[in-house]
Amino acid sequence: MLTGPSASGKSALALRLAERWPIEVVSADATMVYRGMDIGTDKPSAAERARVRHHLVDVVEPSEPYDAVRWVEEAERAIAAVLARGRLPLVTGGTIYYLRGLTEGLPSTPPPDSAVQEAIRAELAARGEGPLLEELEQASPTDARRVVGNLRRLVRALEILRRTGRPPASFPRRQPRFRYAKLVLWPRREELKPLVWERAAWQFEHGLIEEVAALLDRYPTMPTAVQSIGYKEVWRYLRGEWSYEQALEADRRAVWKLIKRQYTWLRREPGDVTYLPRRGQAAWLGLQGWMERRFPDFLT
Repeated sequence: MLTGPSASGKSALALRLAERWPIEVVSADATMVYRGMDIGTDKPSAAERARVRHHLVDVVEPSEPYDAVRWVEEAERAIAAVLARGRLPLVTGGTIYYLRGLTEGLPSTPPPDSAVQEAIRAELAARGEGPLLEELEQASPTDARRVVGNLRRLVRALEILRRTGRPPASFPRRQPRFRYAKLVLWPRREELKPLVWERAAWQFEHGLIEEVAALLDRYPTMPTAVQSIGYKEVWRYLRGEWSYEQALEADRRAVWKLIKRQYTWLRREPGDVTYLPRRGQAAWLGLQGWMERRFPDFLT
């Protein structure tokens, strides 16, 4: 498993590894599963996916529901199929709740109830995030920390709490199907900030605005997928609520906030974990060495 904060170079390194050795990439990115969301997700290009097989990319339409439970089920099937072909599956991405569900097991929570969730979303629109987050905090500080900054997860956590009287963290976890060795890219934060600023500007200048406009033309009700970082900021620009500069700055701030959360979560990453405090060519050399030590049978 290869993970790390956004802009740490995970996808590029995975691609290089898979071009050298018998590896297939299993994407652990919550937005790359959606078709048509390419520029704002830094999705591997069609040419790159022709060279290296990627799983769980372009799985569903943005209007379709997709959650961690479904992702874990599909990821485990993909991993099993790759292993059956005698190849090595490399799970790559930075969606922490996907990775934790895969490696630690998912909570045995009930399936979502769309009617209850819709009522909570209406309440959220009317009352704001604060009171709902406080309700969850009183029941489970652990769950409240997990949902900060993610309204979709807040709605789901409250749905479970109100339906069952129990917060999500109180449900036991299912056993994961496989064991994982994890390499976490861990560059210094100050190395990432200029990359985040440059990447956001490049996306805005190279088609993200047009991509969001096309998505909204197809899905005018603004489904959850299109409320991802980058997409929701451009949406407000297209609606005339923000200027181009305001939307770009909001995108950068949102990505940087996500990176800080990723550092917080990955610092406590459980299990068989190696941290690689490098970027660029140094990270590539370190990753090669780690792969050769951990998976010699696959890489010979």
